[in-house]
Amino acid sequence: MNIPPYPYHLCSAEQCRRMDERTINEFGIDGFTLMELAGTKAADFILSEIDSRSHGLFICGKGNNAGDALVVARILSEKDHPVTICFVGEPDSLSVDTSKNQELLKKLTGNITFVEWGSDFDFSEYDFVVDGIFGTGLNSEVRAPYNDVINGVNQSDKIVFSLDLPSGLHADTGRKMGNAVLADFTITFGALKTGFYLNDGFEHSGQIVLCELPFPNHFKEKSAFLIHEDWFSKSDTNPKHREHKYDGGVLYIIAGSEGLTGAAILAAESAWSTGVGAVILITPKGLLNIYEKNLTQIIKKSVGTDKDTYFATSHFEQVQAILNEKPGSLLIGPGLGRDPETVNFVQELLSDFIGNVVIDADALFALSESDGWKKPDNANWILTPHPGELKNLLSSEIQDGFDRLLQVSKASKENGVTILSKGFPCILGTTFGNAYLTAYDTRIFSRAGFGDILAGKIGGYLLIIKKTESACIKALIDGKQKAEIHFNNSTTELEPIHLI
Repeated sequence: MNIPPYPYHLCSAEQCRRMDERTINEFGIDGFTLMELAGTKAADFILSEIDSRSHGLFICGKGNNAGDALVVARILSEKDHPVTICFVGEPDSLSVDTSKNQELLKKLTGNITFVEWGSDFDFSEYDFVVDGIFGTGLNSEVRAPYNDVINGVNQSDKIVFSLDLPSGLHADTGRKMGNAVLADFTITFGALKTGFYLNDGFEHSGQIVLCELPFPNHFKEKSAFLIHEDWFSKSDTNPKHREHKYDGGVLYIIAGSEGLTGAAILAAESAWSTGVGAVILITPKGLLNIYEKNLTQIIKKSVGTDKDTYFATSHFEQVQAILNEKPGSLLIGPGLGRDPETVNFVQELLSDFIGNVVIDADALFALSESDGWKKPDNANWILTPHPGELKNLLSSEIQDGFDRLLQVSKASKENGVTILSKGFPCILGTTFGNAYLTAYDTRIFSRAGFGDILAGKIGGYLLIIKKTESACIKALIDGKQKAEIHFNNSTTELEPIHLI
């Protein structure tokens, strides 16, 4: 799969700092110039969102984030917008570039006011707020007076533009450091920050606006990629023309047990909707009649006797013979149940099957019950755990979204498997160590049956595309697009990432 374009790369605070420093020290674009470029682009965007002569309150700290805010204030003042500058703390300890921008601002003759923060500060006379308090370097809890300032901003009911990062939000983890600005827009500089899409970041960042800066390509770094249809639709994921239904292989599905046949039905129907040539559902014979009535387009192959309603080790050779009939991929897990016989059957099958496998639901439980992950060398596995299943698979506590990102990335690379960690956000870890995050609200998918549908999509696309990470990404995007239609575009709609 092609590497996503740079605007969809996610970076840590340290990576952003290195790219900035190398551009200044090695490439030769000074910091003041970079600040001017960032502030100018931010001002252009803010001007497109506010009414003429709107009065802006610019709340500034001491560092370069305040310098960016002062550039914006200077440009808006020259466009006939009244601006009020409020420094939090002593303004005589500003960074060098910020101090220089303060002096430039004082040379203008527009409607520019400097005020001090106080407990009785009145936001009512302002139309919008520009947050230039902290940048990406915050690593400690927000303390007074900044905590009171952030509370005031959040309670002001004004449009809030945060520069680079909502103040108080950790750039890497997305955790709010005690308190954080609730931004309507976050105008971020140079690169998207990982924290926008983890933990508290989704709620606090609002609409993301990326101001690209002239970092040379060979200086650019990344921690992860953002899943988005804007770049994925251009990837090479189109299947070849199929000569007959078995051309390209078939998707085998091993799923279902008594009382859980719905999971197998949902997975099979979902897989069929991807456009695969043939889906073969392997089932204990005691459940065959249910599937004959509900899955008219799916080929059914039964094992065992009429009394069998779950898979057992005695079915292994029959299932193995079916899997050897035609080449294809395998989806195993939805609705299998957790009978000890079924667990043993799954473990034996996974240690034997060579090829592309999607391992979901109860098959993940069976895998977590085994002594290590017994993946054959020539097998490609996609694991699709929800948070509880991930905890069992990794035998580890998952602290939060950032910790989940780190653990999924590490486990995928070390074990040579693709892991699609379901949750908010969905995190995709790959065998190469790359990680992908969803940028939209996935919480609506936390309903019974949605995991079976996703597993079926992944299985179908894996057969068609043949690439594990591409199959997962396509399934996620397809699910998002279908949900937008179903929920009338009100729940999962992802605001576009504006590039300026």
